[in-house]
Amino acid sequence: MIAHLLLLAQQAPTTGFNPSFFIMMGLIFVVFYFFIIRPQRKREETRKQMIEAIKKGDRVVTVGGIHGTVLKVDDGSYLVEVDQMVKLRFDKNAIASVGAKDKEG
Repeated sequence: MIAHLLLLAQQAPTTGFNPSFFIMMGLIFVVFYFFIIRPQRKREETRKQMIEAIKKGDRVVTVGGIHGTVLKVDDGSYLVEVDQMVKLRFDKNAIASVGAKDKEG
């Protein structure tokens, strides 16, 4: 009985080199690059440009949903006025979006 199982469990003959496998893997990588990696890089570059372009007086929204006006731009942070006499300092990466320049003053 065991001898029959050992005979049946012998290794299947190898088919040799199969180039279609490598072609399919290459195509999957190309599709992955154009649909996922490339658009993500574009979004990151756009976000980086947006953050670097923030200046005094711009309206911003943080990732936490806080709306305010930029009062001061430092190297790694922004001083944002969220209400009269209420000022908060945010890291540059905490800014989610930038609106139009504040018209009040």
